[in-house]
Amino acid sequence: MEEVKQMRLVGLRVVCEGDQYVNEIPKASILLKSRLSEIKEVANPVRLVGAFIAGDYSEAEDGYWVCVEVKDVVEVPEGMVSVIIPEQNYAVIRHTGPNHEIRHTYETLHQWMRENGYERKLRAWHLEITEEWDVLDESNVKVDLYDTIQ
Repeated sequence: MEEVKQMRLVGLRVVCEGDQYVNEIPKASILLKSRLSEIKEVANPVRLVGAFIAGDYSEAEDGYWVCVEVKDVVEVPEGMVSVIIPEQNYAVIRHTGPNHEIRHTYETLHQWMRENGYERKLRAWHLEITEEWDVLDESNVKVDLYDTIQ
């Protein structure tokens, strides 16, 4: 279990059919990298933070946010969004391998959570954090998966 302090994020929101996220998220990360200089107060330019709400609750919560953390939301560049992730507790696992196999790593994490008495908090922000987003080799991604727990 890991506690993560509040995070302020600025980036791009991706909304598409469920099976297309594996294709659309890498495209959005390339676009975000090309526009990084437009974002003010970037806390760590080599860290990419993906954020999403696991359950399908509303249109406003649908999608995947491809972002960088900022020290403060000074201004949001045109076509981008900002989101504030509250302080939360997470179960964390690292995924290393093809991006299309990330679901298997989540299954492993969820099984571990069940075995250890942790309950998923579906209507909360879940995170995917990588510090290797400049290496866009979709066959070998390294990303830490943060699943929000009660």
